[in-house]
Amino acid sequence: MEQTSKASKRNFYSFLWHAGFLAFATNFMDVDTIIPAMLVEAGGSAIHVGLLTAIMLGGSSFTQLLFAPFLNNRKYKKGFLLLGINSRVISLLSLGALLYYLSAHQSASILWFIFIFITIFSLGGAFANISYIDILGKTINQKSRKKFFSSKQILSGTVVLFSAMLARKVLKIEDFPINYAYMFFIGGLALLISSAGFWNLHEDIPSGQKIKGMRNFFGIMKQELVSNKKLVYFLGFINTQGIAVTLLPFVILYAKQLFKTGAADTGMFLLFKIIGVVLVSIMVLISAKITRYKYLLYLNVGLSLLLAILTISISDAVSLRYIFVIGGIVYSLYSISMNGVMLEISGHSNRALYAGFSGAGNIMPMLFPLLGGFIIEQFGFQSFFVLYMIIVSMALFFIFKIDCKK
Repeated sequence: MEQTSKASKRNFYSFLWHAGFLAFATNFMDVDTIIPAMLVEAGGSAIHVGLLTAIMLGGSSFTQLLFAPFLNNRKYKKGFLLLGINSRVISLLSLGALLYYLSAHQSASILWFIFIFITIFSLGGAFANISYIDILGKTINQKSRKKFFSSKQILSGTVVLFSAMLARKVLKIEDFPINYAYMFFIGGLALLISSAGFWNLHEDIPSGQKIKGMRNFFGIMKQELVSNKKLVYFLGFINTQGIAVTLLPFVILYAKQLFKTGAADTGMFLLFKIIGVVLVSIMVLISAKITRYKYLLYLNVGLSLLLAILTISISDAVSLRYIFVIGGIVYSLYSISMNGVMLEISGHSNRALYAGFSGAGNIMPMLFPLLGGFIIEQFGFQSFFVLYMIIVSMALFFIFKIDCKK
């Protein structure tokens, strides 16, 4: 059962409202550039960057395994979606206040609180994402989904390009930590405005089968893995290609250690990353009717490998900005294709479950940054990039086995 065209259209634009203001907020809390740069400014090492990246980009998604049984038993998930996004708002504003009132000489205290607030921020996103996928899947008609993902990317890319230029200026207004405090204040307020789109959602279709505890959840997961082989390959794909979205924080660390980059350079890297997001968004939107997810996945692997090869070949900070263009393309392609593929391989009544199952696909994206930080400290960046390329190359097998039809 799908919602009426009128309700689907209403939710289509409600989700786009959220996407637009989220895109504006993203540059002020960017997990690939702003947050790792702030951490290094606060005295963080490669180990700290690896741990924070693991929390933000792998660990938080892994917790969806724990959230899914609880959320799946709720017929209506709008309230939980709002709870998740509002926890992110509170954590950003709190982090901004922390940086504003603590001086740069209290770096030890700042590091502890950074990890606390970023953990809340990341867990809130993982909690909200399950409800987001479930409501999106059951309230936007199937024929409109690829158009939605493409429209979302082009809107986000356009807004984010403007906000990237603004964020770059904000970073140069004051020195650390005041400049980052301003960043998180703006990001938190923009995220709060974006939540209005969720308040406007129309959710009248109940969803989900009842789950009796974690044992029952893992039993259902085992049954799905046996009956739906594409789920197995999908989890394999996330565990390999998924580490590509954890690379840019280490590129930031690489730039700071080798080229002594500062806040102005971080702003430039952010801007060029967004240029990559905009470019791929336009291309996918134009070719939405003829492009299959399968080819987007293959392209993403190729670009992810190129990203590492070019990074270790760069000899100056200025050239690094082009690395972030490719990084933006990789991030955008992964976002479009992963969500689209998950909707394709899941059924109408079990999308919340599959969103939870996808947490098992984030084991490697959670562990790789931790291992990466250790490898960089002990053996250097070259060993780190070689391991990265080996793991990403394995994704080719899983993409071939998934064999997306849409």
